[in-house]
Amino acid sequence: MSKLKDFAITLAREAGNLLKRKFNSKHEIHYKGDIDLVTETDKMSEDLIIAAINSGFPDHGILSEESPAQNSKAKLRWIIDPLDGTTNYAHGYPVFCVSIALENEGLIVLGVIYDPLREDMFVAERGKGAYLNGKKMKVSPNATLSRSLLATGFPYDIRVSKDNNLNYFNLMAVEAQAIRRAGAAALDIAYLAAGRFDGFWELKLMPWDTAAGCLMVVESGGIISNMFGGQWDIYSPNVLVSNGLIHGQMISVFKTSSQML
Repeated sequence: MSKLKDFAITLAREAGNLLKRKFNSKHEIHYKGDIDLVTETDKMSEDLIIAAINSGFPDHGILSEESPAQNSKAKLRWIIDPLDGTTNYAHGYPVFCVSIALENEGLIVLGVIYDPLREDMFVAERGKGAYLNGKKMKVSPNATLSRSLLATGFPYDIRVSKDNNLNYFNLMAVEAQAIRRAGAAALDIAYLAAGRFDGFWELKLMPWDTAAGCLMVVESGGIISNMFGGQWDIYSPNVLVSNGLIHGQMISVFKTSSQML
């Protein structure tokens, strides 16, 4: 694992530095939906990561946002988001990251998230803790929802689907101290692990959005479930992560919202 961890950290930094170099350039933008977009830099970052994995570990599987899955039956699988926060990146809003996770027979064992603009390197290894730039992370000690800083996001089909998080956001906004919607789910989750947020929830995320960060939350003392307290995995339709102390309070708000529909 030490070799794999060092590999993932180096790779995240290389991809992040690529994103940083290209950040202020004019971007070639393609739309995958009405508001879901991808830039040429997403693909450059992904190509860099995939090429390195294929070269160093050709028998490993790969699940990535912008390319077809590789070696789907492999015991070890890399789950990567080469640029989380693409819309931010395309608009010049400086909130984005690279996310790389390693899965061993269905269990996430390694997570790396790198924010190249702040040079924040978040690293978690199952059973060995989570670290930010070498310093051990711990979730916040805040036990009261009304004094909590939360984070969330909205799905790309917000214009056409009623399951768009607006109902949950409206209720939670008057229960929490404040809510941030920065547009990079992996970074939001890493921030929670570091104690910067107290709680985070979102609908319709993909495995590459959550795999690395949710390991960090567990290794930092936090809790993960679906939004109603049930079991969660990287394919679940929604996720709730928190410091554990406000978890039940957040679930109560979500259940109230669902009863109002």
